[in-house]
Formats: sequence, structure tokens, C-alpha cells
Amino acid sequence: MTRNVYLLNGPNLNLLGKREPEIYGSTTLSDVETNSATLAQELGLTLTALQSNHEGQLVDWIHDARDNAAAIVINPGAYTHTSIAILDALSAFEGPVIEVHISNVHTREAFRHHSYVSQRADGIIVGCGVQGYDLALRRVAGMLD
Repeated sequence: MTRNVYLLNGPNLNLLGKREPEIYGSTTLSDVETNSATLAQELGLTLTALQSNHEGQLVDWIHDARDNAAAIVINPGAYTHTSIAILDALSAFEGPVIEVHISNVHTREAFRHHSYVSQRADGIIVGCGVQGYDLALRRVAGMLD
């Protein structure tokens, strides 16, 4: 079986390192993807890193993962709190799903406290900065072993 992991990032994550650095830090999405690919290789995984600001594109990639990935690591951004479509797509995926949030969403605005994605996630990493992606990949590797 493939040990490919889809790393999916949702809206505005393309602005990492530029948008609200006091919340999200100075690391760019390109840095996250490079670091994640390096770690994935060390863990015996391959990585497909994708980012979109469009809900339907994320849903299409989750559908694609059904045939091409063993696991999904997803930071759905604001779609976390609104997208039943992403939840439904993830529910049709049979492998592990790890939800990642760079900031601690539970200490922010009340609307950020609810996650539709969490209903499907096998693990949730919140408030660990971009290191959360590393933790997610390590967890996925352990789940696939």
C-alpha cells in the first residue's frame, strides 16, 4: 500500500509568513511544505502538498486521495468552522485524517471553537505553530506502521 500523505491547506494559508505574523509566525507555506517533505522522507512517507482558497478544490483533492493517499493531514483554515462538504468528503476517505491548526483556535473568537472536520479526524493538533505539521506526520507514520 502507498505511504503517500496528502497535506492539504485551505484558504489564506498561502499567506503564511505575511498574514498576522503575531498569530501565525513568519514561516511561509513553502517552508512548511519543504520541511514536511523532508520529514516525510525520513519517516518513509511521500508527500503531496496542496493549497487552495476554494472549498470545491479541497473536496476534489480529498476525493482524489481515496485512490492516491494512505492518509490526509489537513489544515482547512476557515472552512474548519463552516464546511460540511469537506466533512462529508473526509468521511468517504478510509485512511487516517489528522487536523492541524497553527494557532490555538480555542483561545480565539467563539466561532473558531467549533470544527466540522474534527468529527472525522483521527487526531487534532492545535496551537503548536507550524510544528503541528511535523507532529501530524509523525502520528500518521505511526498509524500506518
